[in-house]
Amino acid sequence: MGDDSDRGQGGEAWPFQEARKVLARLATRPKDHVFFETGYGPSGLPHIGTFGEVQRTSMVRQAFRELSDVPVRLVAFSDDMDGLRKVPDNIPNKEMVAGHLGKPLTSIPDPFGKFESFGHHNNAMLRDFLDRFGIQYEFRSSTEQYKRGVFDATLLRMLEHHDEVAAVVLPTLGEERRATYSPILPISPKSGRVLQVPLVERKLDSGTVVFRDEDGTLTEVPVTGGHVKMQWKADWAMRWAAFDVDFEMSGKDLIESVKLASRIVKVLGGTPPVTPIVELFLDENGEKISKSRGNGMTIEQWLTYASPESLSTFMFHAPQRAKRLYFDVIPKTVDDYLSFLAQYRAHGTAETRKQNPAWFIHHGKPPSEDVPVTFAMLLNLVSAANTGDPKVLWGFLSRYAPGANPAANPILARMVDYAVAYYRDFVLPEKKHRPPTDQERAALEDLALALTKLVPPATPEAIQNEVYEVGKRSGFTNLRDWFKAMYEVLFGQAQGPRMGSFIALYGVPESIALIQRALAGELAGTAAAPETA
Repeated sequence: MGDDSDRGQGGEAWPFQEARKVLARLATRPKDHVFFETGYGPSGLPHIGTFGEVQRTSMVRQAFRELSDVPVRLVAFSDDMDGLRKVPDNIPNKEMVAGHLGKPLTSIPDPFGKFESFGHHNNAMLRDFLDRFGIQYEFRSSTEQYKRGVFDATLLRMLEHHDEVAAVVLPTLGEERRATYSPILPISPKSGRVLQVPLVERKLDSGTVVFRDEDGTLTEVPVTGGHVKMQWKADWAMRWAAFDVDFEMSGKDLIESVKLASRIVKVLGGTPPVTPIVELFLDENGEKISKSRGNGMTIEQWLTYASPESLSTFMFHAPQRAKRLYFDVIPKTVDDYLSFLAQYRAHGTAETRKQNPAWFIHHGKPPSEDVPVTFAMLLNLVSAANTGDPKVLWGFLSRYAPGANPAANPILARMVDYAVAYYRDFVLPEKKHRPPTDQERAALEDLALALTKLVPPATPEAIQNEVYEVGKRSGFTNLRDWFKAMYEVLFGQAQGPRMGSFIALYGVPESIALIQRALAGELAGTAAAPETA
């Protein structure tokens, strides 16, 4: 479930809190539209954190639309004119790309051989992700904006205020970089590389700069029309000024950059946007995920094992708290999503429902399907039944929830397929049944006997009560030890489902047989792969 960091005073969800800040900004600067921006540096394949930034911004936009009738634009901006500084680890043809270091990403051949350039390839991947999630956005390429002259007026202001802008950034640089720093980076007409070189001369009248090219010759180029590229902190501020951006969130690692860009945009005569800071996504080792390293989970990987809605749920949760983004978070996140759906159906007025994550995830129209089991329970069903055949699993499900079928329960139908895939790839390799201790053996024998005495059809609550009673009379002073024993002996895992619900789903006779197999030593050791259709 969501935690308190998802909500503010009065139970208001965090997207509404951020939307109110934008509304306050608009009150002091009336406009005919509000501009939300997200930025992407396509120096590597877009990772799941990049998607999260757009998804979260889209949620704030949705909240803003509930508060104001002023039109809202969400622009996904790609800084694809940036010069590539190092070759990413997770691409093919690294040697070929290495020969183009320093060039704008849209001037480097696509190592995948599919698009006009490396920048175009990564931009296409990002757009595909956003399109698949139904996010409404405008895409803008830095290369196109520079070359079309969209930034020309702001670039001329940058040239005019060059020294003031440089004075903002210089104190943050090392001694060697300070000696050559300019916020304006000329692009060599000869090599096509973005150069970090000092400017020999700035000519305000002609709107040009003079620099020493890589071959030592003095070269003069206009700052307009795509002949220069702004250093990225100044580039960020330039966009804020040029587009009059109202909202852009960023990760905790960019706090100082946000401060610098906010100061620069004021030098240019603009007003900084609302700039909420969100925590970073971490990999399995607790390290920041990186595009160039490729150490984070990809969107395709998540969607192999769980629904797009579950990923959106993960993005909604506690944006100001650092979170591990790895495969082991998927089952709980799926079940959190199901809980939000159930809450939306069961509780609240139209206004209070707008605070429910399901309202944001489904753009105000969550489905009404009642999902009778959790994802965790499905995983255990696959394990106990030792099958990956959806037809067999649906046999259990339709008995547990009469009338349930793939056509009538599309969410559940997808969950069945996801559970089979997740179990196969993540649960099974780590699964190992252990033999019971003497105390556990006696308790399991008692449980099997107790189950035979249940009057059918026994409810999950009645079964759960029997499980509790067996644990108590078997001498478990802490019932958690009793449940852990069942999970490890019967399922080969340290954690498991609510036993009453699972036994009701799997079936009382089948559960008795499972216990008997465990007592006979048939489960101990490494589990076999589930049979598939």
